[in-house]
Amino acid sequence: MTIRKYVTLYKAELMTSLQYTLNVLFRLVGYVIHIFIFMKLWEYIYDDPTKLINGYSKTQMIWYVICTEVILAATEGRKFCRKICNEVKGGNIAYILNKPYSYIGYILSSHLGESAIKTIIGIIISLAFGLTFVGNFPTIPIFGYAIVIVSGVMAVIINMMFVILIGLLSFIIEDANPIFWIYSKIILIIGVMFPVEFFPTALQGIIKFSPVYVVCYGPAKLFVDFSYEKAGPILLAQLLYLVFVWMMCNLLYKKGVKKLYVNGG
Repeated sequence: MTIRKYVTLYKAELMTSLQYTLNVLFRLVGYVIHIFIFMKLWEYIYDDPTKLINGYSKTQMIWYVICTEVILAATEGRKFCRKICNEVKGGNIAYILNKPYSYIGYILSSHLGESAIKTIIGIIISLAFGLTFVGNFPTIPIFGYAIVIVSGVMAVIINMMFVILIGLLSFIIEDANPIFWIYSKIILIIGVMFPVEFFPTALQGIIKFSPVYVVCYGPAKLFVDFSYEKAGPILLAQLLYLVFVWMMCNLLYKKGVKKLYVNGG
């Protein structure tokens, strides 16, 4: 198998989503509301613009929230998980078994293409929000921008891979959507609403070994407070998590396929 097949799948979904740009804009309404609510929350908490809370200024905190919201919006986790669960439960996944590509590669590349336009528009809206209501764009060195972008892309892919892993649990349990609900709320509360530094010291070490660190905290931290010293450990952790969750997805998929064959499809 070559990567060209997955690039073709990505392009096909991208071209399809271009035909429904207006629909994409309507779907971004909830995303805009989320950002606005969190911005107002932190503006209220930071009654003094010069105040620092756990090392974060008001400007850094709002940009942190904006960055993490972009990552979650790019994943479209709830819709993605429901799609995988329905394919597994409905048996549609069986049609993929004889195709010349991996189901995991297929579902990941097609979803990346489907969400690409929404993500680009979301980034533009987010930057407009931040510059309008906050200003003071984070100071990042020229080469740092490339690192932040790479970290952000890896965060989106890792998050999608975790959603795939949860969706594939439908091979084992009747409905994996409640598990995704728990996962998404953990990411929202621990990853989006508050950085790691806002939690007790005893919990910070645990969080830094959790998906929250590589999905939300890492790329957002680099965006609002960039340093090359932070970039190395964050990128390494993302790479390790990516390999780990990819292996887990393949293991669960193979077990699920074996179960399908045993049960006659």
